[in-house]
Amino acid sequence: MERALAPRWLAAVLLSCVTIVALGAEPLPRAKPEEVGLSSERLGRVTTVFQKYVDDGKLAGGVILVARKGKLAYLQAFGFRDREAKAAMRDDSIFRIASQSKALTSVAIMALQKQGKLILVDPVRKFLPEFSETTVAVPRTDGGGGGYDVVKANRPITIRDLLTHMAGLSYGEGIAADKWKAAGIQSWYFAARNEPVGATISRMAGLPFDAQPGERWIYGYSIDVLGAIVEKASGKKLDEYIRSTITEPLKMADTAFFLPKAQRDRLTVVYSGDKTPVARVPDGLEQGQQGAYVDGPRKSFSGGAGLLSTAGDYARFLQMLLNGGELDGVRILSRKSVELMTTDHIPGKSFRNGQGFGLGFSIVKDVGAFGAPSSVGEYGWGGAYHSTYWVDPKEQMVVVYLTQLKPAPDESDQPTLRALIYQSIVD
Repeated sequence: MERALAPRWLAAVLLSCVTIVALGAEPLPRAKPEEVGLSSERLGRVTTVFQKYVDDGKLAGGVILVARKGKLAYLQAFGFRDREAKAAMRDDSIFRIASQSKALTSVAIMALQKQGKLILVDPVRKFLPEFSETTVAVPRTDGGGGGYDVVKANRPITIRDLLTHMAGLSYGEGIAADKWKAAGIQSWYFAARNEPVGATISRMAGLPFDAQPGERWIYGYSIDVLGAIVEKASGKKLDEYIRSTITEPLKMADTAFFLPKAQRDRLTVVYSGDKTPVARVPDGLEQGQQGAYVDGPRKSFSGGAGLLSTAGDYARFLQMLLNGGELDGVRILSRKSVELMTTDHIPGKSFRNGQGFGLGFSIVKDVGAFGAPSSVGEYGWGGAYHSTYWVDPKEQMVVVYLTQLKPAPDESDQPTLRALIYQSIVD
């Protein structure tokens, strides 16, 4: 049964951070905000501001979670899981987390290194022979009116190249987009593919990449390739390895690539921000529709963008990282592995102001250049459906914000959330 929405004024007064009734087990031990150095009154502004986003038609709904010092201080579901059905958002609503999947696949790779099954300097071809000789598309410079040539890569691609997005691999929309389109491999969405992810990656290896290995940071299929490596190195399908190595030990019961049909009503509806109020995207299995996460072939496990999760599940995953690889007595990674993941691996390469990139995460290096409330060493990322997360080790804080909006032309909600959360720190 869906929980009824509280009146707007009541939601603000009750300060949901301490009064929301849990719909299942708490993701982390709960504490009053003041017990972990946060202000209930100031966190209440998050509730008020995000309810206004719903009232103004800029969002249909979402879930926000804040944990500090290992304790859950704020967990708010706002708006609607399905606005047209008047189904209220719930704390345990399930979201397409898209590129937030990359963090779990990166941890899976580090777990394989822990087990001695690979090392980061291994060439990709060790596990995927199709990558023995990759190619790169380069613009023609002979004055012939454009076009490109295809040349051999100057060195093998390594696992570390993939983790840091330095493999030269985009989402198939670079200079040789015509060849990628002809191969049927473009964009991040794999859920409707009627083939295992390894088959897609195998064809990908024969297409021209956008840069030489190590040349520059390019966002794309790198983590999907890592998913195929996980399967080869572990001898398990990617979903099985992530489940047995990460989600089951961490009690992340609602994190998976596809949703059981009996739970379809927990999956949050996707809306488009192309106009206000936001509009429900069409039903269907393809990209730009609601997607193939319940119905469809259920064959392609995209390590780069395929997982579903809840705010509570994802917070447990992040708290494990913040704890140095351990949660509730269960160790997933060593402390040194987490330190390596959350260190900048692309110094001197162009990325974002004030940030570097580690093994799966952006890393704040200079708060002034970053230009928003933060701390040096903060790491995080986001997803195509406008979700985001970050971990601030200095403040011992985990933040998860899940919504389902694509496209999201008005992105003021994410910086507003950041400002509101950091202004709530009072210790």
